[in-house]
Amino acid sequence: MVQCLASSLDRSFAALSDGTRRDIIDQLGQAEASVTSLADRFRMTPTGMKKHLQVLERAGLVVTRKVGRVRICRLGTRGLDAEAAWIEAHRKLFEARFEALDGILGEMKAEERDGQSV
Repeated sequence: MVQCLASSLDRSFAALSDGTRRDIIDQLGQAEASVTSLADRFRMTPTGMKKHLQVLERAGLVVTRKVGRVRICRLGTRGLDAEAAWIEAHRKLFEARFEALDGILGEMKAEERDGQSV
C-alpha cells in the first residue's frame, strides 16, 4: 500500500513539475477540449501535446476519450487529496524545524547581548 501511494505521488508530482502540464490542467478545469485545440492554444504540435497528456493520464489527472476521429480530454476524477495531505504533513515538519531554529537563534542573540553588556 505504501509503495503504491509513493508510486502514485511520484507520478503526480512528476506530472505537475512541468508548467505546461499545470496550465493544461487549469484549461481543462474550465472545459473539456480536444487534443488539437489544446495544441493550438499552447502553440505546440498535436504530438507534443499528446506526450504531455500521456504523462497527465498516467498520473490519473486527465482522462481522454475518442469521439469519432477526435480525442477529447477532461480532468480526471481522482483529485489531489493524497498529494495535498503529503504536502501538509511535510509543511508542518518544516515549520517545526524553522521554529526550533528560530528559538536557537533567539538564545544565541540573547547570549551575545548578555556578553556585550558585562
